[in-house]
Amino acid sequence: MGPKRDLGRPFNGESPVIPQEETCADPSMGSPLTARRGSPSARRIFLLAIGLAVMAVPALQAQDRPNFIVVMADDLGYGDLSVYGSTLISTPNLDRLASEGIRLDSFYSSANVCTAARGGLLTGRYPIRLDLVSDVARPTNEVHLAEEETSLAEALGALGYSTALFGKWHLGSRLEWSPLHHGFDEFYGVLHSNDMTPLELYRGDQVIEDPVDQTTLTQRYTAEALRFIEANREQPFFLYLPHSFPHVPLFVSERFEGRSRAGLYGDVVETIDWSMGQILAKVQELGLDENTLILFLSDNGPWFEGSPGPFRDRKGSSWEGGLRVPFMARWPSRIPPGQVSTAAVMNIDVFPTLVALAGGNSDGLTIDGEDILPLLTDGTPPSREALYLFNNDRIAGVRSGRWKLVVESFYRQALPSFDNPESYYGPDGLLFDLELDPSETYSYTRENPDVVARLRELLLIGQGELSSVVLPNMWNR
Repeated sequence: MGPKRDLGRPFNGESPVIPQEETCADPSMGSPLTARRGSPSARRIFLLAIGLAVMAVPALQAQDRPNFIVVMADDLGYGDLSVYGSTLISTPNLDRLASEGIRLDSFYSSANVCTAARGGLLTGRYPIRLDLVSDVARPTNEVHLAEEETSLAEALGALGYSTALFGKWHLGSRLEWSPLHHGFDEFYGVLHSNDMTPLELYRGDQVIEDPVDQTTLTQRYTAEALRFIEANREQPFFLYLPHSFPHVPLFVSERFEGRSRAGLYGDVVETIDWSMGQILAKVQELGLDENTLILFLSDNGPWFEGSPGPFRDRKGSSWEGGLRVPFMARWPSRIPPGQVSTAAVMNIDVFPTLVALAGGNSDGLTIDGEDILPLLTDGTPPSREALYLFNNDRIAGVRSGRWKLVVESFYRQALPSFDNPESYYGPDGLLFDLELDPSETYSYTRENPDVVARLRELLLIGQGELSSVVLPNMWNR
């Protein structure tokens, strides 16, 4: 393999495989590299340094720092919003968010299931680094976001932000792993998915409802969000609103029942759209509009219902339909209205972007994401060469520009690998031109050997740097 390529900021070190918890220095970056889990000492040093940075720059007053509102739907498909082409579900408020800001048409989740995707969003790191790829967090397992990881809430809290999570956490099903232990000042919501039991509603560390009345969850999350915005109108805040829906089972209140043309699923999505309308109205009412960045996204593709748009497959797969999700950003004073970008971006980019906007930086942490403010404000694409698309602990695809190399799929109970000589498509894999063929229908491996060679080089770099597992056979049952 030749010399390493510049992948932007995905990797801060030189050694391709590093034992868990071992830290080494990269003389070119001057910052530590950790393999899977973050170092507790590195986390403490980072939070101390970021706090000192605020003290050292008194000119960065509270009113100069923007507020952040991040709203995430659960299992919402790319094609489930009218701004993304839905004709059966009406989403005027989310459409407005896009028309008054920017819509990203090639926005990826860092995972094809809930827990890993949320870990990637809140840490800026590929979930394989977080040990969140073996399963989703459940009441019956130990999967959780480790204490030594630095969350976005912790980073922003160290910069003087008030922080709150209202909705679904799903990064640990025990109270000691709750949002309150990861930098959030307030928590109102549930610890895991709404199809898991026991499903209890928490306010802080207290159970206030068991079992949860799911018919009004979206409205109650929204009410808490509006209260928090009003209470923190005079200081910078970070509001994270991860809705429990449209993950199944689906529930909706009488107020929204039967409103859409897409059945119960559509009613649920239109309730989420109503929620966004309430948030937009509150921000404008309080005069916070010009200083508030609002983001909307989904954690992964749709499950049993919902539309992946023109893309192949659904949640749980590493095809486009499982990983490509809606994304919109609105900030009237900074983001010009009516923008649309096809640049490839991922939810791991949210962490470094918001931390930088708050006046901090990610030095001292191994961050895979990139600050995408230039993309949001003037269309400048990220500098990295590739994004890695995962299935559990394996890189299943590499996205670079218009091209996507696929090296793994599903067939019944088997995991076909195209990343070895005995495969039908081995050892090169399937190469898709996402501009010409966004549905990943036909491979152009034969026609583009140079592109294949470049993406395979990037694949090998990623497999080494991230300790990604390589499937041994064509059929892995």
